[in-house]
Amino acid sequence: MRTFLFLLLFATLTLNLRAQKTPPFIKPEPAGGRSTFGSKIQRTMTLLATSTSKKSNHVRILFYGQSVTRNPWWNDVADDLRKRFPHADLEIENRAIGGYGGPVLINTAEFDLYPFYPDLVIFHVWGGVESGHQEKIIRRIRQRTAAEILLWTSNLRWPESVPPDGDPQHPAVLAKDAQDQAISDLYKRLGKELYCEVADVRVGMQNYLKKHKQVVKDTLRDTVHPNELGNFLIAELVKPHLRYDPSFPNDQWKKLVTDIPVNDPRIKYGENGSLTLPFKGNRIDVIASSTGKAKATVLLDGKSPSKFPELYYHTRPSPTPVAGRPAFNGISHQSPLQVETWSARILECDLKKDILRYEISGSKTGLDGSGDHKKRFVSKSGRVVIEPKMWMVNWSLRYSKKSLPTDYEVTWETKPLFVDAWKALTVTDSSKEYSTVLAQGMTNGEHTLTLTPQAKKKLPIKAFRIYRPPLKSSTSK
Repeated sequence: MRTFLFLLLFATLTLNLRAQKTPPFIKPEPAGGRSTFGSKIQRTMTLLATSTSKKSNHVRILFYGQSVTRNPWWNDVADDLRKRFPHADLEIENRAIGGYGGPVLINTAEFDLYPFYPDLVIFHVWGGVESGHQEKIIRRIRQRTAAEILLWTSNLRWPESVPPDGDPQHPAVLAKDAQDQAISDLYKRLGKELYCEVADVRVGMQNYLKKHKQVVKDTLRDTVHPNELGNFLIAELVKPHLRYDPSFPNDQWKKLVTDIPVNDPRIKYGENGSLTLPFKGNRIDVIASSTGKAKATVLLDGKSPSKFPELYYHTRPSPTPVAGRPAFNGISHQSPLQVETWSARILECDLKKDILRYEISGSKTGLDGSGDHKKRFVSKSGRVVIEPKMWMVNWSLRYSKKSLPTDYEVTWETKPLFVDAWKALTVTDSSKEYSTVLAQGMTNGEHTLTLTPQAKKKLPIKAFRIYRPPLKSSTSK
C-alpha cells in the first residue's frame, strides 16, 4: 500500500512539474532599425492584416531548412501569427529536413518548395555558401514563384572540443564563427539584390549574451541545436519582422500577384459563353463567386494544360525506414509525366557491402526497370530518373544500426499542377475564397487562358488571380 501511495505521489509531482511554466525569459532587442522591419514581406503581411470576419485571406507560409528550422521556435512563430491574425485563413507548413545542407536541399526543393508555391518562405540553412547552392535555391524561389522570402541569419554554435566558458578566440570557435558570418553576409547581400527580408538572429543573440553576461553554450542543447532559451531567442528575433505597415511602398510586391475581376475589360467573352484572358505569369487561379454546378473546359495557349510537360511534378518520396528523411533526395524525368502513383521495391540490401538494388513500378506505366543506388537510374519509360548517391536507405539503417524491414517499399506520386476541366466549387463559407489552380509552372511569360462552359450558362466566377515571379523563369535544375 505504501509503495502504491509513493508511486501515486511521485506521478502527481511529476505531472505538476511538467505543468509548471518556465519563468519567462527577458526578450532580446532585435538587431537593426525596427522602422524598416517587414518592409520586404508586405504582400504577405497585408493579406494577414486585412483579413476580417467577412473576408478571410488565404495565406500559405513555408518554413524550410535543416533541423534547427524544425526546432520548437517555429511553432512559436506560427502560433503568434495565428493569434495576431485570427481571421486569416492560414496554411503553415514546415518541410525542413535535418542534416541537409544547401547542396542537398537544392534537390529536395524541387518537390518540397516550388510546387507548394507559398506566399512567404522563412528560410535558413548551413552549408552551400561557397558552392553557391544556397544562392541558387533562393534565386529559384524568385524565378519560379511569387513568394516573398524571410531569411534569418544563423543562431550561435559552439564546438564540442571547447569548454562552455572557453576561449572565444579558439581556432575551432573562430572556424564556426566564420562559417556563420559567411551565411550572414550572403543573406544580407541577397536581401538587397533579391528584395528579401533579413532577420539578423546572429547579431541579436550576440548582443543578448553580452548584455546578460551569458555564453553561447547557454543557448544550446548540443553544439548546434537550440535549447529552451535558444528557441525563445530565435522566435523573438524573427517575430518583429512579421510586421504590417501600410506606409511602406508597394511597388516591389504589388505586381507579384494580381486579381482580375470577371468584369474586367481584358476578359473577352465568346458567343458560346467562353471567357478568354491574356496574362503574364507562371500561374493562374480562378476564384468562384458562388456555388454552382457549372463546368468548363480549360485551354492554356490553345491547348489542354495536361499537354504541358512542365505542369507535372514528382512528390517527396516516402521516408527511409528510420531517421525520417526522404528515401532518396532527388527525382527527375526525361519523358513527359502522367498522373500516377509510384513504388520502389527493394530487391537487395547489404549494408556491409553498401549494396542497394531496387525496381520501380508506376500505377499506369507498370514495371519500369531496376537500378543500383550507386549508378544513375533512368527508367524504361524515362519518367523516373534518380542520380547516384541520392538514396538514403542504407545511410539511415547504418545510422540507427537496424536492418531493413521485410515489407519496406518507397512510394510517391506524380501530381498535376493544373486542371483540364474546371468544376465550380461548393461555397459553404462566404468569408473565404474558393480558388482552383488552373495552371502552375509554365514559362513565366505571356499566355492566354480560355474557359468554355460545357453548358451555355454563366460561369460562377468572381475573379482570376495571376502570379508573376519577379525574376525570369528558369527551367534549369
